[in-house]
Amino acid sequence: MEEEIRTLRDNIIEAIDSLDLVSVEKQNDKLVAEMTQSTFWNNQEKAAATSKRQAKLQKKITIWRSLEKRVGDLLEMASLGDETLEAELEAELRSIEKEYRALEFALMLSGEYDENDAIVGIHAGTGGTDAQDWAEMLERMYVRFFEQQGWKAEILDRSTGDEAGIKHVTIRIEGEYVYGKLRSEHGVHRLVRLSPFNADALRQTSFALVEVTPEIDEPKNVEIDENDLKIDVYRAGGHGGQSVNTTDSAVRITHVPTGIVVAIQNERSQLQNKQTAMGILQGKLAQLLSEQHAEKLSDVKGPDVQAAWGNQIRNYVLHPYTMVKDTRTKHETTDAQSVLDGDIQQFIDAFLKQNIAA
Repeated sequence: MEEEIRTLRDNIIEAIDSLDLVSVEKQNDKLVAEMTQSTFWNNQEKAAATSKRQAKLQKKITIWRSLEKRVGDLLEMASLGDETLEAELEAELRSIEKEYRALEFALMLSGEYDENDAIVGIHAGTGGTDAQDWAEMLERMYVRFFEQQGWKAEILDRSTGDEAGIKHVTIRIEGEYVYGKLRSEHGVHRLVRLSPFNADALRQTSFALVEVTPEIDEPKNVEIDENDLKIDVYRAGGHGGQSVNTTDSAVRITHVPTGIVVAIQNERSQLQNKQTAMGILQGKLAQLLSEQHAEKLSDVKGPDVQAAWGNQIRNYVLHPYTMVKDTRTKHETTDAQSVLDGDIQQFIDAFLKQNIAA
């Protein structure tokens, strides 16, 4: 057993080195010192973001250092050779091992923004009413997955379809490694089924675009020129589709050079909606800078992915057979209903493992 404990200890130490926990601790100490300043809360928005960041760093430090201490104490106890402690040592070993296996997932999430919260946008594509219904099905699938993860989800903007479904929805998600887990979902999703909106119940193919953007507190190298923005205000429909909010408080911001559009109507004031939209726009531009390895915004090209045939990352087939298959990883399952009920972890795992292998 002692050798098994020693191997587990070495694995935990290797993981801590991989996470560069010493640097994380230095970052945390810096933020703690910043939070003790008397002027810290003068800028409440920045202070809230700093506090949130510090809490995440502290949680990571606590979890891994606690695990390191526990396995160290366990190895020390095992080295005593006391047979009366064997059952106790075995139970503690399995407990630590189980916790480590759960944390191993974090080791696959080492991207620049993987620890961040995320903004998920779902947009109906080619397919008319069927596509709008498909977009709403995807919204339901993701919301169920968020609930399973224990994440907090907030709808920032939602536009219902003319007959059924939704035209688009924007959701902010807060939790552990949200962007790292959800970035596998970014792309076009294709549905094949018998259409419930066709009198002849013909087979219909529908498309929806899922956009996953990291929420970035202080985007680096993202200095947006006001002259590059087109800002429109319009009347928000209010929560739940009711005419609660009847002022022109909804905001749509278009970044003209890239064509990126962000629309928000959830907040009660035009100023709040504009601030939220600008934050999302900055996140999208920062993501593009990172993906395209560009140094400045003028070098960035806007996204050009249409929610139509040939661009899909995943196919959901409900007729004439049932199957969900990812076109990138080739991972598939015949239990399409479970996937639509939120069981997408298997696709996320396959995507992360493929990227690590690459």
